[in-house]
Amino acid sequence: MKLSKYEPSLTLSELLTREEGAYYDRKSAKIPISKLAEAIIGFANADGGMIAIGIENRKLQGICSQGNTKVNDFIQCGFEKCFPSVNYEYEKIAIVKENKKEDELLLLHIKPSIDKVHKSEANEVFLRVGDETKKLSYDQRIDIEYDKGSRLYEEQIADGCTMDDLDIEVVQKYKEKLQFKGDHKELLLARGFLKRDKNMLNVTIAGALLFAKYPTQFVPSAKLRFYRYDGIKAKVGTDINISKQKEFEAPLSILIEQAKHFIDSQLREFMTLDMETGKFTSIPEYPPFAWQEGIINAITHRAYNIHGDDIKVFMFDDRLEIHSPGKLPNIVSVDNIRYTRYSRNPKIARGLSDLEWVRELNEGVKRIYIDMEKFFLDPPVYEEKHNTVILTLKNNYIMRKTRKEERISAIFDRNWKTLSNSEKKALELVYEKGHVRTRDLALALNRGQGFALDVLKSLKDKELLRLVASSNFDPNQYYELNTEE
Repeated sequence: MKLSKYEPSLTLSELLTREEGAYYDRKSAKIPISKLAEAIIGFANADGGMIAIGIENRKLQGICSQGNTKVNDFIQCGFEKCFPSVNYEYEKIAIVKENKKEDELLLLHIKPSIDKVHKSEANEVFLRVGDETKKLSYDQRIDIEYDKGSRLYEEQIADGCTMDDLDIEVVQKYKEKLQFKGDHKELLLARGFLKRDKNMLNVTIAGALLFAKYPTQFVPSAKLRFYRYDGIKAKVGTDINISKQKEFEAPLSILIEQAKHFIDSQLREFMTLDMETGKFTSIPEYPPFAWQEGIINAITHRAYNIHGDDIKVFMFDDRLEIHSPGKLPNIVSVDNIRYTRYSRNPKIARGLSDLEWVRELNEGVKRIYIDMEKFFLDPPVYEEKHNTVILTLKNNYIMRKTRKEERISAIFDRNWKTLSNSEKKALELVYEKGHVRTRDLALALNRGQGFALDVLKSLKDKELLRLVASSNFDPNQYYELNTEE
């Protein structure tokens, strides 16, 4: 027996253990109605989601102790305390608590608002950002009102797209992911990928992009193009330096899979230092998660209403660039993208999330930063240029290309076991960055600059590092590996 008719794969255990995020929140039955209204508004203004009422500290609490009046207030909250009213479904779930008493949970399934901005009785606007419900400033409210207009595109009917145009294998995979046992048409209707007009079923733009065999028949710019250049600049004319190019057209989930495998085949491997052994090992040119997530984000959040421009991936010797048509959604900027989540295409985002491509909590962008740092690479760079969002991931190609690996390896093999952890960390930084300054090592070790300087001097005395400076008081002095015989 299904626990929820709106979330077919949902289990009681998942309600208790699932991490709260962009699409899910747990609330105690003691929550004030005004606070519940804020949470409902936050989900409606973002990408929709589910609120489970009657769970406290990940334990079943139930709602029956609150009495019928307050439970009814929970149910009516989105209609009476949110302006304009929020569109959502509710259902009660029978449970048995730890004390063996029967009770109920209340689930609110909130739909994203496409063309409205909702506010509370206090005239405040909230937005679900990751696992938090945030109150928006006046400027942010204006921004989100403007941005709601662009959300309408994925809701529009895809002219000429019928049920016969859908890829039944992709639809079946979607059903299986959600453990949906009914007719696939009902599932696509419930998720907003179909719209019923009298006796006709119409496929929306979101539905065509996710499930049509040939999405570009209905959204011509729904492509991803890959270009690999020899060198660090794109040349044209007789000097053109494109060594590889490929075009991808498919339902979005398949397009992601195809692009991921092909681009992975184009990436190189570099040598890096293993901190545990002091030996060199082969690692990918970029953290796999970082470049894959960058591409998935471009596919999920691009402005599909901009025609004549595709997603483009440019690979140079020293960097990877991902170009996504359209500006960032107004609530998101290049300054806050690491922590702020807002989808231009909530139905597409939800569909790809159901297929386990899109992650919640904005953890994807945050992890791009984290993984680049773990690889000792520069932070990712986000830019907005000419109505396009550009993500640039830089590698260490030039530095790695010129290293004297055999000499360095011999030095490390001979000395590694005799070094302190701080000295090993210093050598790791020097190897990955090419050089290190006292302040950089101090930051990496979370120690003072005096301690870091002593570590560097010790490595210099051991002839593993050499000091590069124009004088004893050179403010730009640094240490690099001593590769001289």
